[in-house]
Amino acid sequence: MWCVPDLTEEYISKMEDVLEVYEKPYNPEAPVVCLDEKPVTLHAEVRLPSAAAPGREARRDSEYERRGTANVFCAVEPKAGRHFTFATPDRSAARFAHVVFDLAMEYPEATTIHLVMDNLNIHRRKSLTDLLGDEIGTDVWNRFTVHYTPKHGSWLNQAEIEIGLLSRQCLGKRRIPDLKTLRREVRAWNRDTNHRRTRINWTFDRKATRRQFRYKRKSIRRSKY
Repeated sequence: MWCVPDLTEEYISKMEDVLEVYEKPYNPEAPVVCLDEKPVTLHAEVRLPSAAAPGREARRDSEYERRGTANVFCAVEPKAGRHFTFATPDRSAARFAHVVFDLAMEYPEATTIHLVMDNLNIHRRKSLTDLLGDEIGTDVWNRFTVHYTPKHGSWLNQAEIEIGLLSRQCLGKRRIPDLKTLRREVRAWNRDTNHRRTRINWTFDRKATRRQFRYKRKSIRRSKY
């Protein structure tokens, strides 16, 4: 469910900025990419599950061993059906910087890359300059036009839908014991989803937003891209 606070001018401005980007026609020179993270708890089996047999489903013991946590960065270009998943040990600034660098390399011909993400403290240029140095980090960061969702507005990030797909289609209720297994599983899911070019059909535009939240917008600054 959506949890929308009072509609301040700042909230409306950021919300409309993100929705305006979504309304743009597909343009390979200015792709729109959404990014978010998902924590994953690692569990190992204590006893081997019993195999399925005719007339009997496979079974597993309710007992398990907790093996700590990991993280998955999920990025998606909704209109192109391009998916990127990065399983990492944690959600640190350095991991984020590596992901952003890899995303920049995926679009060498782009004039700019519209990047939609929330206001997490690591989602900043500093994460890249701390890892790559000021010159290279700034150059990589400048490949992107960043659009931050408003506070309590993560529902505007289509990467949330991507995380839902990953959770249902890949992770499910399975017990994943370690980072190596997690990386193998998300890579396999990523290959399959990219092969099928699974797209996200986002229909909630600015007009619908104004009707839903009952406000009017007098002027909107438009991007040149």
